Amino acid sequence: MNKIYPSAAEALQGVVEDGQMLAVGGFGLCGIPEALIEALRESGAKNLTVISNNAGVDGFGLGKLLDTRQIKKMISSYVGENKEFERQYLAGELELEFTPQGTLAEKLRAGGAGIPAFFTKTGVGTIVAEGKELREFDGHTYVMERSLVPDVSLVKAQVADTSGNLRFNLTARNFNPAVAMAGKICIVEVEQIVELGELKPDDVHLPGIYVHRIVLNAEPEKRIEKRTLSEKQGV
Repeated sequence: MNKIYPSAAEALQGVVEDGQMLAVGGFGLCGIPEALIEALRESGAKNLTVISNNAGVDGFGLGKLLDTRQIKKMISSYVGENKEFERQYLAGELELEFTPQGTLAEKLRAGGAGIPAFFTKTGVGTIVAEGKELREFDGHTYVMERSLVPDVSLVKAQVADTSGNLRFNLTARNFNPAVAMAGKICIVEVEQIVELGELKPDDVHLPGIYVHRIVLNAEPEKRIEKRTLSEKQGV
């Protein structure tokens, strides 16, 4: 089975449709699938529900899909870097399911592991728990959270072999493996593709059984979300 596709646009063909739920990997702007997001924008798919730790920034990352109004709902834990997101939400143009970060990560991991729901203390006594089942365990109250199983997962890894085994780079390992596991179809953007066997078993962060399609993007932009400069004496 050939998992390698010649372009991001071709990797999305026959998979992405209007009204789907998509999960997109990344942590801030680190480890986001830039080429796949651009291809998704160009596809014109609309009324999307997007699961992602955050919503990118204005004009980059998922911010591109907010600009084109392709996203109808975000399931996120952090949305503070995107003014267009804020504007659409406050204007009632965008739905938001605000989810604690650890809970979001577990919703995806559990979805990938075939676990339909789990109980957590996080959010008990807050609006996060409103309308959800509460249960007592060992004298403590927990809220039940449903797992997430998106139709399509868009993931960024540093290296893939031809079978889809993945290695992530540093912070890009946040959320991307869980996103890859959760999706019914997983499409991965990588900076390097190697032959099967070139990745040592201990270097494989996610096995290829979760990966359906691979596209090469050898030179992503990797924009810095917040550039901070410090002045030192003599520099």
